[in-house]
Amino acid sequence: MDGISDLAFFALLVKRGSLAAAAQELGVTPPSVSKRLAAIESRLRVRLLNRTTRRISLTPEGEIYLADGARLVTELEALEQRISGGNITAKGLLKVSATFGFGRRHITPQLSAFARQYPDVEVQLHLTDRPVNLVEQGLDADIRFGQLPDARLTARKIADNRRLVCASPTYLKKHGIPLVPRDLQNHQCLLLRESDEIYGSWHFNSGSKQETVKVRGALSANDGECATTWALDGHGIVVRSEWDIAPYLRSGRLRVVLEEWELPTADIYIVFPTKNHLSAKTRALVDFMLKAFEGHRRDRNETDKIIW
Repeated sequence: MDGISDLAFFALLVKRGSLAAAAQELGVTPPSVSKRLAAIESRLRVRLLNRTTRRISLTPEGEIYLADGARLVTELEALEQRISGGNITAKGLLKVSATFGFGRRHITPQLSAFARQYPDVEVQLHLTDRPVNLVEQGLDADIRFGQLPDARLTARKIADNRRLVCASPTYLKKHGIPLVPRDLQNHQCLLLRESDEIYGSWHFNSGSKQETVKVRGALSANDGECATTWALDGHGIVVRSEWDIAPYLRSGRLRVVLEEWELPTADIYIVFPTKNHLSAKTRALVDFMLKAFEGHRRDRNETDKIIW
């Protein structure tokens, strides 16, 4: 087997997540996949994957082989694309992750349209509210809230997103409307929890003024949809993404409070591994998402198009 073929095989194996799934994709038996992997590891004299009966995971050497190998494969693809006049078609398996709420409501319909436009691309959508490791999990792209500190990844903003403080009219009528952030200390606030940590400090700014408020409440959850439901039922004040609560604001079921104060934004980005040349399928997805959400970026008249 040649090196490029081995790289493509290894990338497919990581994407599929198991020897059996890769074998099914390739139309061979799992022992054949295991044998080929062993041959690659023997040739390189390193272990690339940790194997268990349920899953595989990358070793440090495997991460390097996958990341740098993918770069070589995409550079070869880019070379062929330039030679052929840019006519390489987006095709193959494309693994995408997104958060539950935004993924269900907004990414799923866009991927439906993407699939019609690119019928040779097989799309797998993975919804999760947990942080993802694109390289370790073999993902091509992740759509998430907020920028990343990881320099190995590239992020492009697809949509603006404000975080808003809101409550139901019923709650506000009964308990009053907070006029400044510190008033929240006298209210029931609905809190989001991650693992065992509760995020009970809300950070506000208004011009040059900044204020951090430690809020409390009887209800907390590790899922934002639960907090929204409680807010609709009149249990308290919640901080939610504008994208998540826009229908309730339009209908009047929720009202924004503290409108003169801002919370840190949580703009929406499509994130992908930093490479000199992206694969045609990933490049197609990024451009598609930028186009699909272009009306939701205040800076949409600036350079949205990625220079590949």
